[in-house]
Amino acid sequence: MSDPLDKATSKAPATLGEGCLSRYDPDDLDAEDGTDFPGAARLWEQLQEESPDTPGPDRNNAG
Repeated sequence: MSDPLDKATSKAPATLGEGCLSRYDPDDLDAEDGTDFPGAARLWEQLQEESPDTPGPDRNNAG
């Protein structure tokens, strides 16, 4: 009987650590893993500009 995982269309990258400390190995990631996001810094700045400085009611919540 063959391994059923051989039919999978994707494969998770290698991980480092265990349990709560588990994370993807940065040396195993490449462009095909979708790790490249050149607009991340600009998006973060935009989100920070839009967020209020003081806590208050949720914009999506009428109450």
